[in-house]
Amino acid sequence: MTGTTQLTAKDIRYRIQKSQAKGIVTTETLAPVVDSVASECPSLKTKLVVSDHHLEGWLDFRSLVKSASPDHTCIKSKTLDPMAAFFTSGTTGFPKMAKHSHELALRSSLPSCKKLLQLKTSDIVWCLSDPGWILAVLGAMLEPWTAGATVFIHQLPQFDPNVIVQTFFKYPITQCIGAPSTYRMIMQQNFTSLRFPALEHCSTGGEALLPEELEKWKKQTGILIHEFYGQSETGLTCGVLRGTKIKPGSLGKAISPFDVQIIDGKGNILPPNTEGNIGVRIKPTRPTGLFMCYENDPEKTAQVECGDFYNTGDKATIDEEGYIWFLGRSDDVINASGSLLHVLELAVSSPTRNREQVVKAFIVLDPKFLSHDQDQLTKELQQHVKTVTAPYKYPRKVEFVPELPKTITGKIKRSELRQKELGRM
Repeated sequence: MTGTTQLTAKDIRYRIQKSQAKGIVTTETLAPVVDSVASECPSLKTKLVVSDHHLEGWLDFRSLVKSASPDHTCIKSKTLDPMAAFFTSGTTGFPKMAKHSHELALRSSLPSCKKLLQLKTSDIVWCLSDPGWILAVLGAMLEPWTAGATVFIHQLPQFDPNVIVQTFFKYPITQCIGAPSTYRMIMQQNFTSLRFPALEHCSTGGEALLPEELEKWKKQTGILIHEFYGQSETGLTCGVLRGTKIKPGSLGKAISPFDVQIIDGKGNILPPNTEGNIGVRIKPTRPTGLFMCYENDPEKTAQVECGDFYNTGDKATIDEEGYIWFLGRSDDVINASGSLLHVLELAVSSPTRNREQVVKAFIVLDPKFLSHDQDQLTKELQQHVKTVTAPYKYPRKVEFVPELPKTITGKIKRSELRQKELGRM
């Protein structure tokens, strides 16, 4: 089970307890965080650290690899044996464990999947996704591995557009995979030249790129960005295959063996250009690479089965040519800088000048705090969210309001708040 380095102590504790994990591998930076919750995780027996220093209670990963016997016997595994589990973003409750079989790796070798990136043995691939997400497992391991391509790794302590651009000029990287925010932030720096000597192909997923952003990247680099779509449960589901027509703003077409349709709440297929949910056909045959189930949660697994389809919960339309157009989540999610966030009671997606989504909190203050300095309160609230959740989840904008718009039953009208923000723009 991969985990992003942005996980907090409570995130790590939850994942170990939920999975009953027996071992963990981490870095020197995160080892103390693991230690702070280890006493609450009785299943955890083995702790491996990648570090240049000895840490009490931890086994050194590098020295164990060096001392390992050169003789190795592979365990015989079956295609449908469990291989990995990816925790979902937890948009409608606690994160679920989406369990995948070895089919996830097998699918990367299918001809239909090879057409997406068309990797060659001479390619050098740089996947700029956080190693904790399924995109990195696919883009930095399974896809290059099955193609025999080379993976480029840069241990960036934090995202830095200048370092990324310098790296593209310095090394013969031929393919780049990254979240839209990666490309967006590079374009915002106004570099004098982005004509990279070796780069041939760029792809992106996780959120939508605006048509004008696609055009700007092409103008500055001479390269088109190909979009794709997937989830922790599905891996890459649809995309713009290399060499096929790009429709700016579209996620492309379904990638075989996935049969992707737009469905209603009962699993009925909707006609073209009709809004519905993205569904992946699971009957009569479950496609190769789709998750097995939510581990130890048959109820949640059953909830996402909708007639003959797996309901992704993502809203979209499909046109007459089979291109899928993403509209948003059916639940309340904001996608900011490649990280999915659950919209809490006081949060709303707010467009910035370049129409990227950020997190904005609308806050009704307790009357006794009305006289407090609002700038100071904003800073304290932002810091609090960073501390108790994760750094990337804090609201970039805060507005204090006397009340929130609500329905007769007392539910917050989030759509009204969104429309208010759009009206301001």
